[in-house]
Amino acid sequence: MTKVMIINGSPRKNFNTAKLLKEAARGAENAGAEVEIVHLYDMLYKGCISCLMCKRKGADIKGLCFYKDALTPVLEKCLNADAVILGSPVYHSYPTGMLRSFMERFMFPAHTYMVDKEHGGLKRVLTRTLPVGMIMTMNAPESHFNNSSYRTILNENEESLRHVFGYAETLYAFDTYQFIDYAKYDCDLFDETHKAKVRDEQFPKDMAKAYDMGKRLASLNKA
Repeated sequence: MTKVMIINGSPRKNFNTAKLLKEAARGAENAGAEVEIVHLYDMLYKGCISCLMCKRKGADIKGLCFYKDALTPVLEKCLNADAVILGSPVYHSYPTGMLRSFMERFMFPAHTYMVDKEHGGLKRVLTRTLPVGMIMTMNAPESHFNNSSYRTILNENEESLRHVFGYAETLYAFDTYQFIDYAKYDCDLFDETHKAKVRDEQFPKDMAKAYDMGKRLASLNKA
């Protein structure tokens, strides 16, 4: 059976990012996949510690980070999955630190410094394509994404994943409803009425896109 790993890099389990990931999971399940959701904030682990064992001659670790901690079994499941979907809110232009630490451990051991003389570029550790999706949610509107460094910074995550695993795509959800009750917070930068309108009108469309992503990625390796 097709296996899809869903990695939640948000500290919240029932808000914007988590809702989109759950919808992606539902899409994957409806495509016939077995799905496992992992909440990174429930785990204790490190980012890359630069031990460089994954680059040592004869290491033959097959893309799995050499350093062992609570993240190791999750990384192993991701490497053996048919697709992986990562999700995170955007904090000051970047995914959360928890997701970035996961990505360091996920990508660096599967990336080489060896030139592929036959095909050009660098050799890949994995001999197959592992489709990876990213779901990024942000309080900022799409106009800010397009007219700031957000696009450059965040798109680099997708490019890196594509380089290492062969396929990557990203779903961005903009202008998200950040607080359950805006009246409790100092936040006159945003109009709650506008935020509620986006939540009610746009977010359902983002949910549909997340469902389609899950269904599509779960089906890629069946082709």
